[in-house]
Amino acid sequence: MTGKVHLLSDDRARPLHWLTSPGRRGGSPMFAPVLDGLRIRRRGPGRPRSRPDRVRGGKAYSSRDNRAYLRQRGIKATIAQPDDQRAHRKKRGRSGGRPPAFDRARYRRRNAVERCVNKWKQFRAVATRYDKRDYIFNGTLTVTAVVIWLRDTVQEPSETP
Repeated sequence: MTGKVHLLSDDRARPLHWLTSPGRRGGSPMFAPVLDGLRIRRRGPGRPRSRPDRVRGGKAYSSRDNRAYLRQRGIKATIAQPDDQRAHRKKRGRSGGRPPAFDRARYRRRNAVERCVNKWKQFRAVATRYDKRDYIFNGTLTVTAVVIWLRDTVQEPSETP
């Protein structure tokens, strides 16, 4: 009867891509499918990229599989390592390997996803979730995402002076 929304957002707390899953499913297995659904249009010279440069995530996404997935695609990760993983790596000694790179300043800005969820919850249909079927709820999320994007009137700085 419950459900989860797995969400990607930009730094301005606007939803980019999301998937829903049953409520008892963990977040880490949905990491790769959500990221695969994201397509970014790039401006400028060279071949346009279809993936982000960097991903910031909570400790729930700090699995070996997720980090390998990001490495294969050339995406930098700013994901904190949970205490149990850190202790396990140290217990293994030299064979435990180096700790993953971590930038505290960038990690502090991961709250953009939480702010995006708060923007979504300003809409009663999303906050109360009266929709029983998944495809109806996805339609509700899509409509609210469009409204969030339309309300964001701040323009991106132009690249030409």
